[in-house]
Amino acid sequence: MERLTLSFATRINERVRPLVDDVVRPDGITLVPTLSHPGETFWRQLRFGDFDVSEMSISSLLVAKSRGSDLVAIPAFPSRRFFQIELDGRMEVIGSPADLRGRRVGVPEYQQTAALWLRTVLQHDFGVHPTEIHWFMERTEELSHAGATGFQAPEGIRLDFIPPDRSLASMLLAGELDAALVRPNRSAGASNVIERSKGSHRQGDWSGIGPVFGDGITEGRRFFDTHGYIPINHTYVIRGELHRRHPWVALNLYKAFLEAKRHVEADLMEEVPLSLVFRWDFLDQVRSWFGPDPFPYGLKANRSTLERIVRSSHEQGLIPAPIPVDDLFAPSTIDWDAA
Repeated sequence: MERLTLSFATRINERVRPLVDDVVRPDGITLVPTLSHPGETFWRQLRFGDFDVSEMSISSLLVAKSRGSDLVAIPAFPSRRFFQIELDGRMEVIGSPADLRGRRVGVPEYQQTAALWLRTVLQHDFGVHPTEIHWFMERTEELSHAGATGFQAPEGIRLDFIPPDRSLASMLLAGELDAALVRPNRSAGASNVIERSKGSHRQGDWSGIGPVFGDGITEGRRFFDTHGYIPINHTYVIRGELHRRHPWVALNLYKAFLEAKRHVEADLMEEVPLSLVFRWDFLDQVRSWFGPDPFPYGLKANRSTLERIVRSSHEQGLIPAPIPVDDLFAPSTIDWDAA
């Protein structure tokens, strides 16, 4: 079999580390990793097609595909979270999600998956429609995923750009935003050309800022008990031209992603700092809440969450029509059992 050397862009995480460290090797493929912030990786891939294989925002993939992109996804999902619990608000005016009606809410980017999931939860679980909020976006039009895909804010959405000398964090602290998707101790000092809320969100007095959805563990369990999944954020994509020339690459890569995940999973929870305190009690509790594998790969285990995000993207005006989930992924990977 022909051996290929492929450029590979991702953020480092434990489930992909064996691939980055060359511990797990895809058959017939040598990966040359570029480690970068997801926002920068996605922008470069969407705008310039810089990489043969890259991590990719699910929401931006949907928008790009609806506009003719030939990117081909692999059903490996390195990132998923309960995004609503990351929304912080000014506690003097925001006491619950319902209080967001008519308020100013900041997001890094309107098109991004985290913001899409946040709006989905607000609309379907708490009755707050996206049109009832005044949205603010931190990324500039030139450096945004929307700028790369040509996306425009849907009709009925009030969306303004945050001035270049400000950030989500600074505007939230100054009372110019009522809530924002930025955490005081999250991603401090991250180096990338896309985001402005980096080290700045460690500065200032955060005592008046709190989580809009209350206790994160309680809200996460509520969402999982209601919907049955932890929302997907990212997947991996192959350039369409590469997939057409070498369709075997998709399944070989997918099998390598599965092997890398299995390689680390047995010890993964022991590497989390909380395990130093709670150890097996903590691990057993997480498994009792979310099942033995809260982060499954493959379409079979993730079809419901993928279909939900497609519906949400269409409902919210990001894509003109729903895209069949199977059309997003390499055909050879669709029926491959990840178990």
